[in-house]
Formats: sequence, C-alpha cells, structure tokens
Amino acid sequence: MTTIVPEGAVSAALDEPRVSAPKAAKQALTSPWASLAAVIIAVLWTVPTAGLLISSFRPETDVKTTGWWHVFTSPSFTLDNYRQVLSGSGSTNLTPNLINTIVITLPAVIIPIFLATMAAYAFAWMRFPGKDFFFVLVFALQIVPIQVTLIPLLKLYNHPPFNLIPIHGGENPPAGGLYSVWLSHSMFALPLAIFLLHNFMREIPGELVESARVDGAGHPQIFTRIMLPLMTPAIAAFAVLQFLWVWNDLLVAMIFSQSTPPLTKALVDMTGTRGQDWPLLTAGAFVSMVIPLIVFIALQRFFVRGLLAGSVKG
Repeated sequence: MTTIVPEGAVSAALDEPRVSAPKAAKQALTSPWASLAAVIIAVLWTVPTAGLLISSFRPETDVKTTGWWHVFTSPSFTLDNYRQVLSGSGSTNLTPNLINTIVITLPAVIIPIFLATMAAYAFAWMRFPGKDFFFVLVFALQIVPIQVTLIPLLKLYNHPPFNLIPIHGGENPPAGGLYSVWLSHSMFALPLAIFLLHNFMREIPGELVESARVDGAGHPQIFTRIMLPLMTPAIAAFAVLQFLWVWNDLLVAMIFSQSTPPLTKALVDMTGTRGQDWPLLTAGAFVSMVIPLIVFIALQRFFVRGLLAGSVKG
C-alpha cells in the first residue's frame, strides 16, 4: 500500500524552523513557570536567613517568648546582642575567634593557590616523564575523604621533624596549631586547585606560548607575564571556594586548631554551654556570615567566569 503525501505538507515541514537544544533549554528555563519556581525557591532559601538576622536584633525576652515574625506586629530592636558578642567578656566574646578565623583562612587560601598555579602550569605546558600518571594521581586524590587522613596527619605532626602538636600533655603552642591547620587545609585543597587551574590553563591558545618561546622567553617569564594575568578568573573562582570552605570549616579546626579556635568552634561551644542564650547565638552566627558574604559578592563575576572556563569550546 502506497501512501501519498501532499507536496504542500512536505514543503511546510521543510520550511519549519528547527530549534536547537541549547535554545530550547533556554526557552524552558525562561518560561513564566520556571521564573515562578525560581522565585519560590529563593524565598524559601532566604526566609531562615532573614529570621536569623531579625532575631539577632531583638531583645532577649522577645526572642525567648515569641517568634521572629512577631517583629512585624510589635517591633522592638536592640544592639546589645552584637555588643556582647563583639566586645563582651568571657566565652561570649567572639572577637578573638574572629581574628583566629581570619589568621587561619588567609594563609590557607594563599598557600594552595601559590603551589597549584605552578603545578598546573607544569602539567599543562611542560614535558617530563610520568606527567599523565601524576596528573591522574592528583585528580584521584579529590575522592579521598578528609576523615581518612586525620589520624595519619596527627601522627605525622606529633613526631619529628614537625613536632607541631605535643603528645605528652601540655597546651599546644599557638604556632604549632596554626602551622598544622594551614598545612592540612593546603593539602586538602591542592588536588581541586591543580585540576581547576590546569583545565583553565589548557584553554589558553598554544600559539601564544609558542610566540613567547620564539621571542626567547623561558618558563618563568611565560608563567609570570602571560599565564598569571590570564588566569585571574580561575584563581579568583578557586579563592572563593577555598575561602568559604576554610571559613566555615569545623572538622579540621577541632582536630588541628585547639589552641587557636575559630568562629565555628566558638559557636559550637556556645551552643553546648549556653544553649538557651539564643540572642547571642543568632548574633554570633550572623557575624560569621557577613565576611564570606562580602567576599562572595565582591568576587562573584570572577567566580562565574572561572567555573565556566573550559566548559565551552570554540
């Protein structure tokens, strides 16, 4: 049996514009229903943070007796919670812990970036025996759980030549606590940093590197004068990730930073010993959120560009 298709139907089908997959996905994500779903998710995500912020400015009696939403019917605000958290006395003063967090975070961000940029350049543009094997090994280290490394690292730090954490009693020296936590965070961050920066560096045109070599530039000149300026988005993206990770870390701080406790450990201690003092907990929690939020907003455009680097060809 032969089916005859009208000529007009064939021409209409051929003339119908074809929608590419990326364009169809964009149309689906920009539909009114998708926008409504995004707004609902954003509201649900923001409400707890807004309640935390409002509670941090409410008096202690109001926080303990009514919910934060009662501020709209009977508004009452105070700065006493923040005064006690930032300039109080005893365990409620979180200013030393805030300073400890800054002292821990900045080197823990700078050290892996310094090492990873050079390692990524070596894997991307230098030739040496076993390069592919070592790069796969570095990539595989990303799947190693941090918990597995804690006991070996403690043994390593407790014995010569490190001796960062004494075994036989006594308080940990401040320098030893800082060195151990810096080394730990740097080791945990290096696999991801090398992988991310390597992928970005491989997207730089090889003709640019060859032209520099023809002009007599060696690897140090190519790395410092060509690669580093072009790698700013990728470095900023990793810096944001590492900063947020170290700032909010609790596990590594509790194991390796007993003598210089950061904000996360101080908040946990406050929760355990002053579990009913919600106003101070809310104020302290919001203090710990402010600086990471500022850093993320300031480097947001670099963060997005760095994460998208190497994902699109052409």
